[in-house]
Amino acid sequence: MIDTYLTIKEDGQSEIEIKKSRFICSLKRVETEEEAKEFIQSLKKEHWKANHNCSAFVLGEKNEIQRSSDDGEPSGTAGVPMLEVLKKNDLMNVVAVVTRYFGGTKLGAGGLIRAYSSAISHALEDIGIVEGKRQKELFVQIDYSSLGKLQHYLEQHHFVIKDTQFLEHITLCVMVQEEEHFKEAITDLLSGQVSFEEGDYSYVETLIKNKTS
Repeated sequence: MIDTYLTIKEDGQSEIEIKKSRFICSLKRVETEEEAKEFIQSLKKEHWKANHNCSAFVLGEKNEIQRSSDDGEPSGTAGVPMLEVLKKNDLMNVVAVVTRYFGGTKLGAGGLIRAYSSAISHALEDIGIVEGKRQKELFVQIDYSSLGKLQHYLEQHHFVIKDTQFLEHITLCVMVQEEEHFKEAITDLLSGQVSFEEGDYSYVETLIKNKTS
């Protein structure tokens, strides 16, 4: 299990126009090659009147699976440049399809490479990239009188509160990386009026500055 990864914030679509040709980039998070291929086929079916539906995807913790297709564009001018943008941004488990509606002006090999690369880069800027970090759930039980002080501390230090339960006591599910340091800090903050219970590991995603910008 990896500690961190980068991927798109959410599935989405973006469009640019170059010399009257429309380049529509569709991005999707996927877990398997089958999912990626199904997405590509769905876009080809949706945009069956388009001149090209070029694609690229990266899968696996170390990008073990990498595929690309020029879908009729000159060899090496579409799929590979698209794949390179995904790799340059260190993205994991993402499929991209760039649909082209020809506008009547040929772009040449260099122009096509720039166009397909730009289509993905523009889409990544629009949609955003997130970093996922593997963190542990820590259930923090406190008295009602301690809630304000604890919430202020968590907000100041950018901890993610996954859940809060209000019963006889308040229990917050906080995502942490350095468990012992966190326990010591909270115990000191609340003068020992706190108890902890460990939970499972999961990934917390936060938006980062886009590497293409």
